[in-house]
Amino acid sequence: MSSKTKKRYGLINDIVLEQRALSVGALAEVLDASTQTIRRHVDQLYAGGLLKRRHGRVEPSPWQSKTPFDQSGSNNLPEKRNIGEAAAELIPDGSTVFISIGSTPISVARELRHRKGLTVITNNLRAAMALSDEMTNRIILPGGELRLPDCNILGEEVLAFFFCYRAEFCVFGVAGVAEDGSLLEFHAAEARVRKRIIANALRSILAVDHLKFGRLAPAVCKNIGDVETLILDLLPNQNFASMVERLCDKLILADDQNPAGFSTISFPTKK
Repeated sequence: MSSKTKKRYGLINDIVLEQRALSVGALAEVLDASTQTIRRHVDQLYAGGLLKRRHGRVEPSPWQSKTPFDQSGSNNLPEKRNIGEAAAELIPDGSTVFISIGSTPISVARELRHRKGLTVITNNLRAAMALSDEMTNRIILPGGELRLPDCNILGEEVLAFFFCYRAEFCVFGVAGVAEDGSLLEFHAAEARVRKRIIANALRSILAVDHLKFGRLAPAVCKNIGDVETLILDLLPNQNFASMVERLCDKLILADDQNPAGFSTISFPTKK
């Protein structure tokens, strides 16, 4: 099996786990491949017990479906915790904060538990619960459909909800980062929400692990150059080296090797 095929198998499994159910056509669109190729890959993953077919859609296998979100969404967990700590350092007591859906923003919320007097505006129920023990916090949630098992609130009401608020900070993650810097989401509705919280915040903080660089998704929300602060666990591969260099004044690298736990990045001046 080629490395390209192995990578595509992994992407298919990751996307289905995150989205819970997709058609072969939708997977083909996301991965920019033919439906015949994706169907063949899905058949192999089905035979291996990783996926199942139901009503013409591809879903996680029963044993994957029963994996708790805190476990299935915790790949790269120590690194995400470092990202959360670095982001929390930027947000003082009494701040107003948008927090988007996603496992990395949840890590930020968990590191914000020692802050007081926050106003948190979010459609990420797990992030809201992580901050609910501090009685001085104010937590504002939209109406809409609760998507399980990740406990995100979705629907057109969510976009209208975020139109009504302004914040000092927004903390958000993305499904993927393209080589041209496009920030990608699986659904256009999620991309519209990301655009709105960025537009309505004074300072945007993109909290993302390096594995999202090069990951494909069909909907574009913003460009990475539009954010004020980028927090990574590790530098992405060489395909993104020039992008990282352009962003070095915005970049914080969460780093266990640094005594402070994280550091800003600087590159040597070119002669």
